[in-house]
Amino acid sequence: MDNLELITKLNKARALLFKEIGHVIVGQKDILEHLFIAMLCRGHVLLEGVPGLAKTLIIKTLAEVLDLSFSRIQFTPDLMPSDITGTEIIQESESGGREFKFFKGPIFAHILLADEINRTPPKTQAALLEAMQEHKVTAAGTSYTLDEPFFVMATQNPIEQEGTYPLPEAQLDRFMFNLRILYPSWEEEIAIVESTTGAVGAVPKKVVSHEDILSFQNLILQIPVAENVVKYAVGLVRNSRPGQDGQPKFIQEWVEWGAGPRASQYLILGAKALAALDGRPTPDVADVTTMVKPVMRHRIITNFNAEAEGIDTDQILDRMIEAAPQTQS
Repeated sequence: MDNLELITKLNKARALLFKEIGHVIVGQKDILEHLFIAMLCRGHVLLEGVPGLAKTLIIKTLAEVLDLSFSRIQFTPDLMPSDITGTEIIQESESGGREFKFFKGPIFAHILLADEINRTPPKTQAALLEAMQEHKVTAAGTSYTLDEPFFVMATQNPIEQEGTYPLPEAQLDRFMFNLRILYPSWEEEIAIVESTTGAVGAVPKKVVSHEDILSFQNLILQIPVAENVVKYAVGLVRNSRPGQDGQPKFIQEWVEWGAGPRASQYLILGAKALAALDGRPTPDVADVTTMVKPVMRHRIITNFNAEAEGIDTDQILDRMIEAAPQTQS
């Protein structure tokens, strides 16, 4: 099957996927699409939202319709790295002696929900983040490869920050997207209440196979990108760094640190996936623009001036997108 046929197949799979998820999840189309894009790009997602907005249900339903294994870890201050990765236990061997046997932890799943990742100490956070980067787990000197695809969705509660362990910037950079899930609209909330207070809930069907996901991931890497689109993405990211020639003045005023090269890579990968989902053979500048906020909002550190003026990263990114046509070559 060539790339065009795979793109057509992916476009049809997208329609089936969101139709099936829609039987369980009301609204949140943007969140669902970005989760699927991140999975296609072999990326991971950090999701921020207050309790009760169906974060767990969204990721669990996505796993069900994709025919992938799902695991959930509730992060707490007393959680140890071995609680995530697994541990070795002494047991009797067939010969009558004793031997160590490794029992896999919940990280050995295709889709992992890391709930409230900022409520566990850095040592435990690092155990998960190493697996995200390397797609393997090391225990007692032995490496265990995680099954593909491996996708992590970590959540953070934006309220009740006392006693939490914020992720360092270097670890935040490992997440492809930072998504913010908002309250539902009036109509959506009515539909949620009506659909969840009855006797029987909808059960989603599997519509995309494990093998299809792997082939779609390979497809994204093979999609060609025009040079002007790559230059646009790289130019946007470079303009987020204070001290660059010809950049907008507000970057110097409001930004302490800009995004690194990983942001440029994820902008292009995300644009490729978005184009393929729409049935297009190559992305354009508009696809890159759509990816800017989820890719870059957690990669820009604002300074005191921005905080004093009430300017957040999304506002800075809006200004960057507006200024981009004049600042790109």
